Amino acid sequence: MQFKKVTHVLFDLDGLLLDSENLYTEAFTTVCAKYGKTFTWELKASLLGFQGQECADKIIEVLQLPLTRNEFLNECQKEYEVLFPTVKLMPGAQKLVEHLHKKGVPIAMATSSSQDSVNMKMQKHMDFLKYFHHLTMGSSDPEVTKGKPDPIIFLVCASRFPDKPNPENCLVFEDAVNGIKAANAAKMQVVVVPDPRIPADQLKDATLVLKSLEDFQPELFGLPPY
Repeated sequence: MQFKKVTHVLFDLDGLLLDSENLYTEAFTTVCAKYGKTFTWELKASLLGFQGQECADKIIEVLQLPLTRNEFLNECQKEYEVLFPTVKLMPGAQKLVEHLHKKGVPIAMATSSSQDSVNMKMQKHMDFLKYFHHLTMGSSDPEVTKGKPDPIIFLVCASRFPDKPNPENCLVFEDAVNGIKAANAAKMQVVVVPDPRIPADQLKDATLVLKSLEDFQPELFGLPPY
């Protein structure tokens, strides 16, 4: 299959580089259970790629929780403080990011998480963050006015490279359907490493679907091979 060559790479964080989605699920499940509600996979799947406040609003609405957005976020925060310091990198993440950095490929991170959330999750992986030219953190970035599937996070992130690449010269790595939609709307190619429970038909608009970052071949997109 023929893919267009790219010059710049944008990475999502949660569920793609960082094995954190199961920790979010654990936190949401614990908080919802306090009010006799069940946090389901169906609800989880609909939230992937959302910013924190958007997630809170939807969970409260769907499960009819007797909480305000801030009350829900504060309860989740207590769970995160216990869970997040234990989070690990996903298979292949270190190898790919390090490789692109060493070969001089400009890379950046476009995550829906906030600065505080990234700091908490990455406290044992600070060296890993040094590979990225910049981090765009949607939930705390004033220029990122909407969460995915809106394309703005990828457009803002790409605009912060010094040479301001055209969107079609950027490759996005994602794990979520909302991320695929956002990348497509930004006119960028997108490689997705999805949760295996996501139905194949929801991934049809991805440029390439992989089971693991370990399976990625950079040369397919004109990037330096391993």
